[in-house]
Formats: sequence, structure tokens, C-alpha cells
Amino acid sequence: MTTKLFGEPVRRREDPRLLTGQGRYLDDLGPDALAAAFVRSPHAHARIRDIDVSAALDVDGLVAIYTWEDLPALLAQPLPLLIPHPALTHGRTAYPLARDLVRHVGEPVVMVVARDRYLAEDACALIRVDYEILKPVVGVEEAAQSAQLVHDDVPGNVGAHLVQEVPSAAGLGAREAIEAAPHTLSFRLDIERSASMPLEGRGVYARWDADDRSLRVYTSTQTSTSVRMAIAAKLGLPLPKVEVIAPDVGGGFGVKIVHPWPEEVLVPWAAMLLDREVKWAEDRREHFVSSAHERAQVQHVRVGFDGDGRVLGLEVTILHDHGAYTPYGIIVPIITSTQLLGPYKIGAYRVEFSSIYTNTVQVTPYRGAGRPQAVFCMERTMDHIAAHLKADRTAVREVNFIGPEEFPYDQGLIFQDGRPLIYDSGDYPQSLRMLKELIGWDSFPGLKARAAAEGRRIGIGIGCYVEGTGVGPYEGGHVQVTSDGRVHVSTGLTSQGQGHETVFAQIAAAELGVPLERVSVVTGDTRRFGYAVGTFASRAAVMSGNAIALACRKVREKALRIAADALEADPRDLEIVDGEVKVVGAPGVSLPLATVAVLSNPLRYAFDEEAARATQFAGASSFDRPPVREGEEPGLEGRDYYSPLRSTFASGMHAAIVETDPLTAEIRILRYAVVHDCGNLINPMIVEGQIHGGVAQGVGGALYERMVYDEHGQLLNASFMDFLMPYATEIPAVETAHLQTPSPLNPLGIKGAGEAGVIPVSAVIASAVEDAEGIGIDKMPISPSELFDLRRSATPSPPAPS
Repeated sequence: MTTKLFGEPVRRREDPRLLTGQGRYLDDLGPDALAAAFVRSPHAHARIRDIDVSAALDVDGLVAIYTWEDLPALLAQPLPLLIPHPALTHGRTAYPLARDLVRHVGEPVVMVVARDRYLAEDACALIRVDYEILKPVVGVEEAAQSAQLVHDDVPGNVGAHLVQEVPSAAGLGAREAIEAAPHTLSFRLDIERSASMPLEGRGVYARWDADDRSLRVYTSTQTSTSVRMAIAAKLGLPLPKVEVIAPDVGGGFGVKIVHPWPEEVLVPWAAMLLDREVKWAEDRREHFVSSAHERAQVQHVRVGFDGDGRVLGLEVTILHDHGAYTPYGIIVPIITSTQLLGPYKIGAYRVEFSSIYTNTVQVTPYRGAGRPQAVFCMERTMDHIAAHLKADRTAVREVNFIGPEEFPYDQGLIFQDGRPLIYDSGDYPQSLRMLKELIGWDSFPGLKARAAAEGRRIGIGIGCYVEGTGVGPYEGGHVQVTSDGRVHVSTGLTSQGQGHETVFAQIAAAELGVPLERVSVVTGDTRRFGYAVGTFASRAAVMSGNAIALACRKVREKALRIAADALEADPRDLEIVDGEVKVVGAPGVSLPLATVAVLSNPLRYAFDEEAARATQFAGASSFDRPPVREGEEPGLEGRDYYSPLRSTFASGMHAAIVETDPLTAEIRILRYAVVHDCGNLINPMIVEGQIHGGVAQGVGGALYERMVYDEHGQLLNASFMDFLMPYATEIPAVETAHLQTPSPLNPLGIKGAGEAGVIPVSAVIASAVEDAEGIGIDKMPISPSELFDLRRSATPSPPAPS
């Protein structure tokens, strides 16, 4: 890499366009398209007895009404279960339109297409669905104990059950190790349900070309290539006849990774049937009741430890609420159960989870994807141990850390990618030292005493995490240098705010030695790149970044070979600087990369009459070296794929200082510090932005955001008037420091960073509030009213030493 761009804090190239209103989001497209709207179930559990559409038929501008009975055979089947697992013995997915039963409020029952959305909504309001209301099952513990079933053929509402156990070095099981330990503790932890809530909801816009029987679909998705394959399969179309494009996507955070959503097959089907453009854009209430939620778990913990706080045995039993369906399998509880160990080496570990059906919105990954629950469990456990021993919370963590000399470290479990849970690199003691210095951990007792003298309650909290990133199976990259010297990069995964246009351009510019402004990047367009997995699990930089780097290296090798022929030089003596191929040590001898691109695509042989006459009877070429080698394609371009051996593991530690109001119990964050290790940094500015955004989302999950269901399965706060979110006034300045331990598993030495900010926040805030109040905090999120009630019901005990 001859151009210093990798590792530089380059400003995001996307932002001027997006901030000046020049973005093109789903609902900016197809202004003249017909509009779809949906009749959605108002009941959490009910049987559909009849659907009467007669009153809607007189609506002016109505085009079509569809129910499940109208769907063709392929489309009338349940949607795919995307990630099967042997433990998921009773996986269930929904029909695109409800067939006989609805299992949560918001499930689509009827699709209406009209001249515009207003008329479509009017027609929806006139359609009468006769429901036989059934008793819903709400709440994960209630569902696990209820005789009432969400799916009649799923006993006990248990969709999946999985146990993983790792014995101690002495061969003891976790239960034996706990019983033999000098100290034991048992406690319960709760995390409530929340949701992604991107600024832009889901949406689909489809155009059918009847002349060549091709379909183009725009969708606000995190996985355009997978949606393409699903549409082709469900609509019976040849894959080359389907194009799927993700335009600008206004946030995803996981909710847009499901493929396909019902609307992603129904809207294109309607466009084909009607031979008209059709569009659907989700409104906010639809997003609350018909997209996806996450987080809700009940965890029971037993831990055994010695006098230094070293964990000798840990047993965790988890009840996970996956809602009414499992389109994304059991990835979330698998991640919780395996990422729970964090940066620690545990003597013996046993984890058991049951994933339970309830009559609520389905659960799929949301930024962090099971890790916030895992970190809450492990970090609360560390704090409980410290409180029991009256020890410094950081000392208890430090005695359990995996040492930097112990990498790669095998935790003995199977991770979400089906590969061994082996940490590739890290330095957890150094991260802790950096964090303590950044937040002022050792001097905090004096600060706390001074605050107490003023009648103020402040506390400090800490949370550590390890995050599996860059999960496979693959991503690809295509790089082309055109005859104007521009570099065009494409990759199949999508972008929804991460800064891919900038970081992928930085990688390409650095690898090829060209100015950044000469590089363009396209993501999420199946016309440019047809095979990809998608954007989720902090994988884009690791997967597509390395694929693009590998493709660039192919292009670079070819460029140097062609330039060497033209310059009569050895390729090893050439370098590319600012878009010029130069002979090292010979400043005046160079060739523009644009010229190399022209030479890579010879349109005719160079004319040399004397050489031609001399060789015409010998049958020899007038070229000693042909411009295009045998088996080589013309053009200066390259394509490559990166498939990892296994996931790479980023890590980090957060600390916060909070203040709790003695009268109102309001919780205010005074300081927030982060030390983060994602291997080699491509762009430190973008990484910091990802961390800041993640912390803000984590603060929402710790103090404000929750989905409140009543016993009838009705979501009581399905609007932004009732679903609380933090404003900028509630988010503290985030102080960051970076530790870089490169990953040995990929060419760029990088790890993922997209979810890091959100993962430990609930654990950190709980730790800090507990320190301020001297009251155990084992349920999140926590509101002022809940803290006030805890004060009244609890007998305060002295807080653990900091």
C-alpha cells in the first residue's frame, strides 16, 4: 500500500449528499406507483372465520384486494426459516398473508392496492374480518408454564432447547465446581423487550417489465442479494430476471436483515399481476406491531468462586422470548449463551436455554444481537462477587481475565457461525488499565465522598465485553479501473449509515495507490454484484473490506505486469503512487494507471510491417508477450471473495459515572468512557462515530426503551409518544480510547466495530446506579419510578468498594 489512507480519519464522503437532502430513500422512488396497504390483525391470537371485502369495492381508486386464498402455490407457503439449527426442533414461520390463524397483533391478513396510500387505507378500513378470539400467551415465564399454546403442535411453547457445557481443567462439571467452591451465589436477572426503531421503516417498490419478463425491486434491506433469491424462488422467476437494489437506507440495526419480509414478495407479485409499479412504505405503528423486536430474557445464575473472586463454576439458565415466529432461528439466544463468558476464563461453565413462543411480535437480531443480555449477565455476576467479597470490582475482573499471552484462546463452545469459539487476539488487562485512567477509577472514592457531603448521590460502574465479529460464510468484492483512471468498487452487502462508501474507498485507494477522490463505491445493487450474505453482526469491514483488498491486489498485480511490458521494466521495480505506475529510482519513467487500463483491453495488434513480414511464414506472432495472457480476461479489473476460518473477536470496556436524584430518583449520566479494540483501524473517526451511536442506543435500552404488552397481547406504547427514547440532552459526551490488537485471521488485521457501543451499556449503568444507591439492580431498563420503588422496598446495604 503506497498511499497512506488506511488508518486515517477521512471525513465521510456520504454525508454532504445525505445532509443536503440529496439522498434517495425508498419512499423517494416511484412517485406515480400504485400504493399497497395492509389489513393487520387487531388481536394477538385469533382464528380467521371470514373476510368480507364487499364494502371496500366501491372505494374510488381501488385496484385490487388480495387474501391468502388468492396467492399462487409457491407464495402461499410459509416464509423460509433462514437459519435452521438442530436445537430448533419446532421452528415456525408466518405465511405472507395469514392463512387461518393470527398469532400477534399486527400480522398481515389482507393486502390492498389502490391509486394512492390514502385510498388504500380507506379500503382497508372497510374490510371486515370475522375473528374467533383465542386466549393469547404473553410473557416468557407464563408461556413456559401455560397449557395454552401459540402453535398447537409445539408442546409447552418451547421452540428450541440447547445445553452447552465446558468442564474445568480438573474435569469437574459446572454444578460440581459450584458445590465445591468456597463461596456461592444465586440470583435472577431480567432484560425487557425493546426494538431497533430506525428512522426509516421498511419499504418495497417493484417494477415489472412484461416485454422481457424481468422484475426490478427496490427495498430498504440489509441483504439485497438474499431478497433477490427469495423473490425469484417465491415468484417462480429465473434469478437473472430479478434485480434487487437497496437505495439509501435510513437505518436498519438488524430489523431489515430478515429476508424476505412478507411485503418483499407480495409487492413484487402484485406488480407482476397488475403490470403496474407498486410501492409500500411502512408507517411507524406498522413498524411497532409488525416488524421485529429483541432483548427479552430471564436469566437464573449460580456461581461458585474463591476468596480472590476467581470463578470456579458458573451455571446460567435462560428463558428467551422469541415471539410468535422464528424466521431467523435461534441466533439471539445462541449468541447470548456463548458470548456470556466475555474476556474471562471460567473454571467450568454450563449454559441452558429454552426459546419460547409467545403471542407477540417475532424476535430477530437487533444491534448487539443477544450480547447486551450476555454482558448484563456476566458483568452483574462479577459485581455480585465483588459485593460479596467486599472487593474492588475491577480487581475481581482482573483476576479472571484471559492473559494476552494465552491467545488464541479456546472457550470450548460452538459459536453462532457453527465454528469453535476461539478468541483470536486481545489484551484485556491493558484495556482495563486504559479505562481506569480514562474514567479516573482510583480517584473516584474521593469524588464520591465530596458529593455525599453535598447531599448528592453518585456512583461508578463498569462493563467488559468480547464481541464475535466478521462471521462468514463469505463476502465478495469487484474492482475495475476504467480508461479514465477511475476505480469502481462494488460489493454485495448493503449500507445503512456505517460509512461504507468511505472506508471501502480508503481500502481500495490504499491498495492501488490512487487518490481517494478517484474511487467510487457501490453496495447493495445486484446488478453490480450478485452474491453476498448481508450487513449484520459487525461483519461488513472484515468481510467485504478484505474481499475488496484481495480484489485490489489482483488488479494491482495485473497493472504492474502490463506496465512492466510497456516500460520494459521488472514488475518488482514498479510502484503505484497517486495513480501513476512508476519505476522506483527513476522519477521520469512512469505510466498513468488510466493508460494501463487502456492497454489491458487491446482492440487490435500494434502494426509493425517489418516484423509481420518476417514472421508471416513462420506462423509466429509479432509479439513476444501477448497483451492478454491465456485464461486471462481483458480489462483492468478483479473479483475476489473472502471467507474466514472463523469469527474474529473484538473487545472493549465501558465505564460510567451517574448521579441519582435523592428525591425524584432521576438518573443522570455525568461521564461515559470507552476503551475499544477492533484490531487495525481503517478510519478512527468512523469507528468513534459508531461507538457514540451505539452508546446512545445503549442508553436508550438501559433507561428508557421497552415494549409494554398487556395480558391481551396488545402493545400499549406503539408510538413515539409513548415509547421513550433519549434525546441528545440525555446522552453524555463519550470519551474514547483505542487499543489495536490486530487479528491474525484476515489480511487487513481488522475486527468489526458496528455494535460495540451498545453492548455493555445496560450492565454499566446498572453497576453505576447500584454503586450510587447501595441497592441491587438486577433488572433493566430501570426508570426513576422503578428506582423509587426499589428504595422503598429494599433495605439499603453499603455499596461495594470501588
